[in-house]
Amino acid sequence: MAQAKIHAKMNEGDKNSKFSRSMSMADRSGRLLESLDQLELRVDTLREAASALEQEKESLLEMINSIQSSQDMRSISDGEREELSLTASRLLGRTLTVEVSVETIRNPQQQDALSKATSIVDEIAGEILDDLEGGRKRLLSLLAACVTEAPPVPIDQKFQSIVISCALEDQKKIKRRIETLIRNVDNSGKTIRIMDHQKLNGQKVNKSLQ
Repeated sequence: MAQAKIHAKMNEGDKNSKFSRSMSMADRSGRLLESLDQLELRVDTLREAASALEQEKESLLEMINSIQSSQDMRSISDGEREELSLTASRLLGRTLTVEVSVETIRNPQQQDALSKATSIVDEIAGEILDDLEGGRKRLLSLLAACVTEAPPVPIDQKFQSIVISCALEDQKKIKRRIETLIRNVDNSGKTIRIMDHQKLNGQKVNKSLQ
């Protein structure tokens, strides 16, 4: 009888011990999960900050290049132009020393879509100097495929279906690149128009002197 009671108490002790261990494991698992949740927020913040730095670098490079090719640079003395060009080149070099890269995780379908979209934009960028106006129209149709609002220009349906298949981060980068190209075309167009205007004015002056 006494032996039976001893066994009963031992079994009860084992049950309590297992229950305590089970609760301890659950608490530990909960703490680990909470830590991972906090780390995930920090990882997201890190990627967002790095992405913002990427965009800032792109913006700086675009502005420096814009200044280097601006009409104002052509309208100053040779000495001033040389000094400012050296400063712009120095800033360009310093900007290029900053390496920021946010890799996007893609599945095979997204990788294939990115390659196709990049190829289309590369093709237009490579031919745009031969036809600024036509290239600009094509870029606008590509941009229209990247936005949700109804644009006032025709949408490149083929390009849109490709972009939709890209990863979200890639979609944003493609859109930014197209916007940058359009701005470059607009700036180039202004420069060409100004140069043509100056040429016409020069011809008028020459005629008046004859």
